[in-house]
Amino acid sequence: MRYFIFFIVIVAFIDTFSQLPIMSPFAKSISPSPAFIGLIVGMYSFSNMIGNVLAGYWIDKSGAKNVLVSGLALTGSILVLYPLVGTPMQLIAIRFLHGLFGGFLVPAAFTVIANRGKSNKQGKAMALSGAAVGSSAIMGPAFGAVVASKYSVDWVFLIIAATMISSAVFAFTFLTSKRNEEAKRTDAHSERLLPLMKEPMLAVSYAGAFSLMFAQGTLAYLLPLQVENLQFNSIFSGILLSTFGMTAILIFLLPINKIFDKYKHQNTMMTGMIIIGMALILLSSASSLAYMFFCMVLYGTGFALLFPSINALIAKYTTEKTRGKAFGLFYAFFSLGVVAGSTFLGVLGVSFRDGFAIAAVVLLFTVCAMHLYFRKNSTSFLKSQE
Repeated sequence: MRYFIFFIVIVAFIDTFSQLPIMSPFAKSISPSPAFIGLIVGMYSFSNMIGNVLAGYWIDKSGAKNVLVSGLALTGSILVLYPLVGTPMQLIAIRFLHGLFGGFLVPAAFTVIANRGKSNKQGKAMALSGAAVGSSAIMGPAFGAVVASKYSVDWVFLIIAATMISSAVFAFTFLTSKRNEEAKRTDAHSERLLPLMKEPMLAVSYAGAFSLMFAQGTLAYLLPLQVENLQFNSIFSGILLSTFGMTAILIFLLPINKIFDKYKHQNTMMTGMIIIGMALILLSSASSLAYMFFCMVLYGTGFALLFPSINALIAKYTTEKTRGKAFGLFYAFFSLGVVAGSTFLGVLGVSFRDGFAIAAVVLLFTVCAMHLYFRKNSTSFLKSQE
């Protein structure tokens, strides 16, 4: 059952990553307006944030299984509608609903993983989940591009829809619910998001999530421009991104993943952020493919340290009564970081060198703020949390 949950994580992220090479051309086939194409691409992330937050409330009220099954079924049903699109307004509506229902999946899946995991093994469990996400990042764009070119864009949506609806049936039939009656009775006392954001370790996790995905949005936006500027074949953009993903997956799966439970999550998180910041600074001055590949291996190492750590912090510093909202809010910060990274730098119109430097500054500034906070509260707060 654990592997089935990891499979659902892969399916959820493949749904997202497979859109990268096909959504802009698909939107262009409906309307050639650049503004419309930008709106369609951004609409998914916007409504996904709303879905993440709504999912959090729903998970804590009804249990992660119910939200997971509903999210799979609803998202699969919406995907079936893409081939029927004929007008811009229809596509906008479908993209909004796709992002909204898709936002239910990841918080629900990670809540199930956290609830089923042992308290002292959350880091390793989240590392394995990270491997599932990394696999999706590698397979998703390739799947979308290959199926769309060999058959049609419609088949990308239909295949993923069939997989999601089948997974919903399987999850409904075989996935056991860990929700207990005591948690249900205490829901009224844990309905607000603000107390979660005031919890120091959760706030740290949210800051880490935003910083990570700000860097990720920057990388997705600027790396292809850098490859083009250096006059390398455009295929190397995909290969470089796959390199960072493969590096992260190896660290997630190899015995080294024990470090996520051996050391404090906040320490591995900050180490990962520093490594990613260094990778971005080095990447800003890269002028050869070999050097760029080295930077992406370094980036993947930082990502591998950061992603499980911030997820494990959520699992450790929440209970089953609040974990759904915590993960929902967490992945809303994920979506916000991606949108902020690409949009902010796009508006500034900076070069790839300046853009990578800005993203690095965001990461390293966040690390400095976290370090000062932990140092200031080391004798009181941290000891009480051990």
